[in-house]
Amino acid sequence: MIRVLVAKPGLDGHDRGAKVIARALRDAGMEVVYTGLHQTPEQIVDAALQEDVDVLALSILSGAHPTLVPRIMELVKENQLDDLLVLLGGIIPDDDVEAMLEAGVARVFGPGTDTKEIVDYIRERVPEHA
Repeated sequence: MIRVLVAKPGLDGHDRGAKVIARALRDAGMEVVYTGLHQTPEQIVDAALQEDVDVLALSILSGAHPTLVPRIMELVKENQLDDLLVLLGGIIPDDDVEAMLEAGVARVFGPGTDTKEIVDYIRERVPEHA
């Protein structure tokens, strides 16, 4: 079973989108762990390690992605989570997408993305566990 950690880094207090994604992934047969609001990069990467997840799905609406995402990716590398698929969703201006990809995020999903697209993207890139 594919294991996904859905995380809300920073001070963003809006988690409806993250909950919608978590439910869609669960409905698609994935095991989902949701960290809740106001997580630090350190807490998120620690949870990814402890939960042994395949995918880290970050949801950021606050505009803090230029600071938070590079820090999370730095911690991912420090903890040798080389196989971790990191996705980013939320309000990410088009001008910032390239920087997020360069930081190590595999894909950025904007508002209104069909949840099936996200499910399909994960399934194409993460092998199922026996």
